[in-house]
Amino acid sequence: MEEEDLVKKGFDTKLLGRLMAFLRPYWRWVALSFGLILLTSVVRQAGPYLTKVAVDDYIVTGDLAGLKNIVLLFLALLVAQFFFGYVQSFTAQIVGQWAMRDVRLRIFAHLQRLPLHFFDRTPVGQLMTRTTNDVEALNEFFTRGATALCSDVFTIVTILGYIFYMDVELGLVTCAVLPLATATIFWLHRRTFHSFRRARTRLARFNAHLQETIAGMEVVHLFKCEQRSVDRMGRANDEYLDARLEHTLYHSIYFPFMEVSGLLLTALVLWYGAGEVLQEQAEWGVLVAMLQYVPRFFMPIRDIADGFSTIQMAMASSERIFELFASEPEPEGGNVQLERVQGTIEFSHVWFAYAEEEWVLRDVSFRAESGQSLALVGATGAGKSTIVHLVCRFYEIQRGSILVDGVDIRQWDMGALRRRIGIVPQDVFLFSGDVESNIRLGAPQLSSQEVEDAARHVNADRFIRALPDGYAHAVNERGTSFSTGQRQLLSFARALAAAPDILVLDEATANVDTETEMLIQEAVEKLMRERTSIVIAHRLSTISHADKILVMHRGQVREEGRHEELLAKGGIYYRLHQLQYRET
Repeated sequence: MEEEDLVKKGFDTKLLGRLMAFLRPYWRWVALSFGLILLTSVVRQAGPYLTKVAVDDYIVTGDLAGLKNIVLLFLALLVAQFFFGYVQSFTAQIVGQWAMRDVRLRIFAHLQRLPLHFFDRTPVGQLMTRTTNDVEALNEFFTRGATALCSDVFTIVTILGYIFYMDVELGLVTCAVLPLATATIFWLHRRTFHSFRRARTRLARFNAHLQETIAGMEVVHLFKCEQRSVDRMGRANDEYLDARLEHTLYHSIYFPFMEVSGLLLTALVLWYGAGEVLQEQAEWGVLVAMLQYVPRFFMPIRDIADGFSTIQMAMASSERIFELFASEPEPEGGNVQLERVQGTIEFSHVWFAYAEEEWVLRDVSFRAESGQSLALVGATGAGKSTIVHLVCRFYEIQRGSILVDGVDIRQWDMGALRRRIGIVPQDVFLFSGDVESNIRLGAPQLSSQEVEDAARHVNADRFIRALPDGYAHAVNERGTSFSTGQRQLLSFARALAAAPDILVLDEATANVDTETEMLIQEAVEKLMRERTSIVIAHRLSTISHADKILVMHRGQVREEGRHEELLAKGGIYYRLHQLQYRET
């Protein structure tokens, strides 16, 4: 569902039901909390009634001994009110925190299962908004909003119960204001409901712009785009402000209106009640109690609007969270699981497009035998990296089939297949932690010695031991404290530590200096002889000894063969070779 569609939707009671389902595992605690809310309301609102009893039964009659008992009972009620309120608040808070823990974990677990094309089209800033701001809005709903709303409703009912018990006519006078108050609350709800959705949507856009700008700060400085970035963020910030101000405008009208209504009701009760007292149709204590109950009666009515606001924020946030949950997870695959694979890879008439009918691969067919080295060359956008993504089943093909060891990859268990593939990308991503944990990423069971052996094979051990803490050296976000070549070596060690049967090198030595490339080339060639390998390369010198070379052009395999065979053909590969070596 698109963001703008969420803004246009009305209040969804089914969505509220789904939201409340998060509390189902803790229903006993929820029931306890609501019971305590009711009990607290009864105890808290007993004060004015005790005042009525004190006035009519003891003050007017001059019974000071009885008045002393009323005062002691009043103090006992204050102690009970404190105790019940404390237990109820604590219960509501822990239930809300438990529910939020479940929501956060469910969101993160669901994100792990989503396919790559979801992240291709969804800005990181929007995802961060859903897992932080939107979850926090749900936290407010569970820990404060729902509890406060129920407490306000119970308080209104309790006060009316006391009033009607004392005087039915004054109770009817008090109830006369309820239709007006209810209409006002729903008026405010209608006016502010969509503003909450717009605010959440625009906040997500703001965060997306913010994340994108921070991630690309080097480019911003390089092209002197600072002011344009500020202007762009300013527009997004103003859009968010407009949505929030709309909500503020209606609330600024609502609360003064409710205060004036409360004063008018007080005046009406004073006029009507005083008349009854003077005509001896009511006691003085009833009037005194009513003058205390009326302000108490309007306080929860006024606060219900805040409860609705919290629900609106939670509804707007829950729509976005449930929309995330509705995203189809990555297919789990079939039941084929093998400890080792031979590594035979076959593409049979494969058609693939990231977007509908915009074909990136067109009727691609080839076969890489077990232990064979397969090189992919061609211009940018020819489909080389896409082939690697499809072998790992990061995306689903539209036509044809891809076989690994003669089995369609759709029949493979996804995790079992990917565990047998090691990838060394051109753009290396390192996680925060330490060097050893990054190398052990794909094989957490490895010992420290095995980690060091993997690093030594690719000559990463040299620079790692030179670090202040060696393999325990801290790695910051994305590994920015390391040079490009060092990150590349760590990526080699990480891939080889997992002992893959299929090795993928995506221009893996492009960012490594000549000396470092020479150091790792021997180890790479040794590993390629022992397993099937796919090499994406722009420098043809790095794949001249490959067993098979595929020349990609506009999503098709245009040429296939060994280095010498392709040069002899005088085709695309020959022209690429001439362009790279024309100076020699």
